[in-house]
Amino acid sequence: MMITEVEEKEEDVEDFEQLAKKLEEASPLEIMDKALQKFGSNIAIAFSGAEDVALIEYARLTGRPFRVFSLDTGRLNPETYRLFDAVEKQYGIRIEYTFPDAVEVQALVRNKGLFSFYEDGHQECCRVRKVRPLRRALKGLKAWITGQRKDQSPGTRSEIPIVQVDPVFEGLDGGVGSLVKWNPLANVEGGDVWNFLRTMDVPVNALHAQGYVSIGCEPCTRPVLPGQHEREGRWWWEDAKAKECGLHKGNIKKEDDTTADLAPAIVHDIFESNNVVALSRGGVENLLKLGNRKEPWLVVLYAPWCPFCQAMEASYVELAEKLAVKGVKVAKFRADGDQKEFAKQELQLGSFPTILLFPKSAPRAIKYPSEHRDVDSLMSFVNLLR
Repeated sequence: MMITEVEEKEEDVEDFEQLAKKLEEASPLEIMDKALQKFGSNIAIAFSGAEDVALIEYARLTGRPFRVFSLDTGRLNPETYRLFDAVEKQYGIRIEYTFPDAVEVQALVRNKGLFSFYEDGHQECCRVRKVRPLRRALKGLKAWITGQRKDQSPGTRSEIPIVQVDPVFEGLDGGVGSLVKWNPLANVEGGDVWNFLRTMDVPVNALHAQGYVSIGCEPCTRPVLPGQHEREGRWWWEDAKAKECGLHKGNIKKEDDTTADLAPAIVHDIFESNNVVALSRGGVENLLKLGNRKEPWLVVLYAPWCPFCQAMEASYVELAEKLAVKGVKVAKFRADGDQKEFAKQELQLGSFPTILLFPKSAPRAIKYPSEHRDVDSLMSFVNLLR
């Protein structure tokens, strides 16, 4: 009798990989309806930003009851709290807030200060303020709904499915495979999400009008410039390739994966020009040693797979052509892989790209401080300091 019951239970297990394929062409509304119909009160929408307001609106349009939860890290912008209040009033709901453990936050701040993430990375703070609270919240659910889109983050979200067994977190029943993750907006582009929000006239974060696109905690979020990717406003002092806080850790490839560096096996170099010198580590070390140089040097620290490096390639090559007649050497140094630690220790590398000016007489390189990487801005920087 026991064997019969187990066999019946196994037959009921859903193949979510197949379901994801079936729903690949479905609209967000159809996907939302399917998720709510299947899991009822055991599923909830994770809410923090614009995409999540769209999810709540889609849930409302299904006519089914739905739950919404959010993580209050204690470091959100005032505008985000006002958005929470506006959404509750708009939809007549109560958001289920989850908070970090006070003892853990106290220990982190007392030991490392309020802004340790600027020095040693955001993962530890996010683990305390976001990941562990999320883990507790998800233990009370069988499924959750997120606003992830494939076009949101270079390298980490390009392959997210419509629905999947959560690869990281556990649900109500415990154990591997006990939680299902739905991503109804996976195939929707950011512009289409915003068109939907405007059409439906729903609340949005007031920070969006100030140039913020992807919004997280206040110290780790800033506006982006025209042409910059939305995730460049998050943890801007770190590499662009893995801008995840840990809530969607399953997006990031494992270290032993062949794509762990998020670079293809064959990667084409960038900044290819007769006016751009490719420096080896030895060449860079010589630049560092020289107190008096024959001419100033402008050097970009880059990784060819980095989308932000790729985006400035044309500007940098054009700049090199203009500086060639001014007696300024323009160079590049590939600073990923084995050279990354050296670049961080000796060359002020924070994230890619990092641009340095080695003046003729100053012993130390001067780091370009702006996100404006157009020809005119870079030229002004060189002219003022060379």
